Amino acid sequence: MAEQKKRILVVDDEENARIALSKILTREGYEVASAGNGQEALTYLRARDVELVITDINMPEMNGMAFLRELNKIRPASNVIMITAYGEVESYIEAMNLGAFEYINKPVKIDELKRIIAKVFKKG
Repeated sequence: MAEQKKRILVVDDEENARIALSKILTREGYEVASAGNGQEALTYLRARDVELVITDINMPEMNGMAFLRELNKIRPASNVIMITAYGEVESYIEAMNLGAFEYINKPVKIDELKRIIAKVFKKG
């Protein structure tokens, strides 16, 4: 039996960034779903499991931190990579305290992201 593809959810209000990242991850062999905001992502995650969530921090309505807090309520052991164009120490500390696996700055370096995803999946 073939190994089931790892499922990743990409959450970003910027459609072009979301589409580009989804295409890259699909090419890498992952099953990728996407959401345009935190609420949409939570709705998806209430219905389906994913092995990894990659979310932007700066989004309207529900930012990445609020999303991460809500995610912790419904799926506390989720693997989450936070992405931001505004890397600040305070948000880094908050993200890590909320259980984020990693925090990376935009523009996303694909090799760095692939290395981090490999680490996430290696830890099991």
